[in-house]
Amino acid sequence: MRPLTFSTNKHFIPIAGKPLIFYPIETIADAGIKEIGITYNPSYLEEVKNTLGNGDRWGLKFTYVLQEEPKGLANIFQVAEEFINGDSFVMHLGDNIFVDGIKELVDHFEKEKPDGLVAMVHHQENTRLGVPYFDDRGRLVEYVEKPENPPHDFAIPGIYFFSNGVFECFKGEGAIKPSARGEYEISAPYQWLINKGRRVDVLEYKGKWLDPGKFDDWLDANQYLLEHMERGENDKSAQFKGSQIHQPVVIGENVKIENSQIGPNVSIGDECEIINSKISDCVLMNGVKVKGVKDNPLEHSLIGTDTEIISEGGGGKKGSSVKLFVGEKCKIQI
Repeated sequence: MRPLTFSTNKHFIPIAGKPLIFYPIETIADAGIKEIGITYNPSYLEEVKNTLGNGDRWGLKFTYVLQEEPKGLANIFQVAEEFINGDSFVMHLGDNIFVDGIKELVDHFEKEKPDGLVAMVHHQENTRLGVPYFDDRGRLVEYVEKPENPPHDFAIPGIYFFSNGVFECFKGEGAIKPSARGEYEISAPYQWLINKGRRVDVLEYKGKWLDPGKFDDWLDANQYLLEHMERGENDKSAQFKGSQIHQPVVIGENVKIENSQIGPNVSIGDECEIINSKISDCVLMNGVKVKGVKDNPLEHSLIGTDTEIISEGGGGKKGSSVKLFVGEKCKIQI
């Protein structure tokens, strides 16, 4: 997600009107879980706390846990052992969205009490993710990261369940080791449990799963969430003058729109200003100004905070669109 991630954490970039990380927090809350440990890297604590607070807005309790170095997904819960304090737990990646919730997964884990549980989804590009391998009786025998020739189209998304016994995998003889790239891969503790004869269940997630890790995926996720959100979430203050709004659109606070066409599939942050322009299939972060971009409408774009995009005409063949992916505080004249 560069260039945006040069200046802000990916988890705080908005999708459909709110920061990405709000979606997993809401998913966890809806599943009935009340205590969340949020891991952060050095120098990010202030930004994280300013954005998320202590969890009160969701009826949750947040504990912030430092991950000194990016040593892999398994290291994330390794550094959180004190916070977990002997309990079973679920680790939900902050950049995954389980649109239809995880209650079925949570209920299975609490009822059946396996040592580990992974979800799986059908995915056409599962070579980019972890893949479960099964024996002839359908039992999980191996969890392989990014295999070249997977035997099926199942992949493992970013949610992982463990009993507290998993912390044994980091200790003593036979402890898991970093991979070739120097990280504790999330597959390693699961494989350790399997090799020890512990029970690891796999449950297909049949809801909608979004993984907005790349530019095109981000805009696709924005469109999907806008199309399926309750329209009441879009009732925010904005000044409109001589403009048309084609739903679905979400508009932030103190937004000024004049003589423009907005939508469909547009997410507009707070304090934005759109004058004499046409915009569709875009995410505009806070403070973006778009002026005169009408003959060559702005489409399929992600625009960073406080960026200005201005057209004085003659910027291209009339009717052709402008597509941008820019970071914060840019100034672009078309």
